[in-house]
Amino acid sequence: MLVQQILKSKATTGVLTVASTAKVSEAAKVLADNRIGSLVVSDDGGTTAVGILSERDIVRELAHVGSVCMEQPVSAYMTTKLVTCNAEATAQKVLELMTEGRFRHMPVVAADGKLIGLVTLGDVVKAQLSQLSMEKQALEGMIMGH
Repeated sequence: MLVQQILKSKATTGVLTVASTAKVSEAAKVLADNRIGSLVVSDDGGTTAVGILSERDIVRELAHVGSVCMEQPVSAYMTTKLVTCNAEATAQKVLELMTEGRFRHMPVVAADGKLIGLVTLGDVVKAQLSQLSMEKQALEGMIMGH
């Protein structure tokens, strides 16, 4: 299965972003209000990604420096070495990259570098399970002679 198929199957379209200059407390509110685990950091309104900030990033800093981190800019704690994929990437490749890098959210970018979506580990696992189920049904149909 390809990432473009996963993006089409998602309930919501688009990507929630936050500016690198926003306070971490503002980003945390967006995360909580939308019940999501990460925000893509974009300084041009969501066209290009300059980083990603996850719940884990915030919790890690809370543990290290306390609540003072909530008033710092997102740029202080975001991950800047983004691992991205394109819409033609396979679900298997995305799973491999996520497992290797130990992260759960991957921005999807077009050839020109523009942000077109975000896939999560849950999205990819759901797609893989759906594909396995269809393959199982097809094999059972062949065995049964249908």
